[in-house]
Amino acid sequence: LQVLSHIDSILRSPRAPPLIYRRSKGPVLNYIKEDGQECGFEHLPLTIEMWADQLMALKDLHRSLKKLSLELMPWQTADPQDNRESIRVEDLQFLVDAILEEVENKEKNSQTPSLHTLSGIVSHFQKLFDVNSLNGVYPRMNEVYTRLGEMTNAMRNLHELLELDSSAPPTVVVDTVGKLCEIINKNVTEQVQQLLGTQDIHSIINKLEEHERFFPPFQALIQALLCLLEISNLDNILPVVRSLK
Repeated sequence: LQVLSHIDSILRSPRAPPLIYRRSKGPVLNYIKEDGQECGFEHLPLTIEMWADQLMALKDLHRSLKKLSLELMPWQTADPQDNRESIRVEDLQFLVDAILEEVENKEKNSQTPSLHTLSGIVSHFQKLFDVNSLNGVYPRMNEVYTRLGEMTNAMRNLHELLELDSSAPPTVVVDTVGKLCEIINKNVTEQVQQLLGTQDIHSIINKLEEHERFFPPFQALIQALLCLLEISNLDNILPVVRSLK
């Protein structure tokens, strides 16, 4: 009874894992005192059996981890102690740490992408730039590179001409060019209005129509005078006509 009490105290100590019971295959054993009362140790066989099963499962887990380790590190040779009966948690932890270290090293040293990754990159490029065959990938790459260089140079020149910061996005460049065009168009309109002496758009149209009716006959007359007087400069027409008086 004293031994059972000691085992029970160990199972109930803070260091012990949670008491997860599993139904035993055999009959439940009850320990009864002489007066017929139960001693309270009926849970011990179930708990010890469950712990024994877990300890046996450690060996299976160790075997699986060792198999995974050999897959990742085939240069390692099998350890004769792997077949020993007792497996410690430290052995499992050692295997897990070795596997994690190997995986991390492979990720750091793996600089060459896989064939699947390269194929995905090429397919994505074909989709983005409408390339129907693999033979057209390199020409389209060269074309994209050339166009990109031209666009980069154009944007750099626009940044300098518009006195924008080099980090300004294309949207800012477009907005600035639009505002500049708006200012230029406004100035041109004002100059036309000032030249024609009117602010009314209909009056401007009428004056332009009058100009179209007047200018062709006037131009024909001037050309005829130049030919008749055998001169080539408009400034000489008046002096030559005066000399004919």
